[in-house]
Amino acid sequence: MASKSKTPKSLTKEEELLLQDFSRNVSTKSSALFYGNALIVSAVPIWLFWRIHQMDLYQSGILFAVGTIISTYLVALAYKNVKFVLKHKIALKREDAVSREMTKKFADDKRMTKKEKDERILWKKNEVADYEATTFSIFYNNAFYLVLLVIASFYVLRSINPTFNYLCSVGLAAGLLALFSTSTK
Repeated sequence: MASKSKTPKSLTKEEELLLQDFSRNVSTKSSALFYGNALIVSAVPIWLFWRIHQMDLYQSGILFAVGTIISTYLVALAYKNVKFVLKHKIALKREDAVSREMTKKFADDKRMTKKEKDERILWKKNEVADYEATTFSIFYNNAFYLVLLVIASFYVLRSINPTFNYLCSVGLAAGLLALFSTSTK
């Protein structure tokens, strides 16, 4: 039996860009956007527990900081998971509209080859899908996190100590959000 030798083949620049568009990794810009939004939505419970549950800001400062940091990480993780799932679905739904728009735009350009036009259409489709998946992921996860937080804080854990209520409701809301984001189909 003759063995076939496999030589490592390097990817072209176009192949690397295509793989990058469909990977779970997010750009630095998207990551900063995710963590910034996650920090804002994770800080909302501080106001809720300070003003409504009458917790002292100074005595609970470390607790609030730890809860906010953990919640920020879990909410940002949920953003990334939902964006990954949605990006491909949105790209499929927007493909025809983007192709029509870009074809109209390039109709008069005779210098551009068919391959260049197809590459630009693919790039635009991925750009549109990335933007829509990012914005919807942030909106959906923020709404879901806040609903889970209110339900946990005011209904499930309403009769317990506010400190324990904060820890449990923030942890439960962020943890369930991260868990549910992994099973999105």
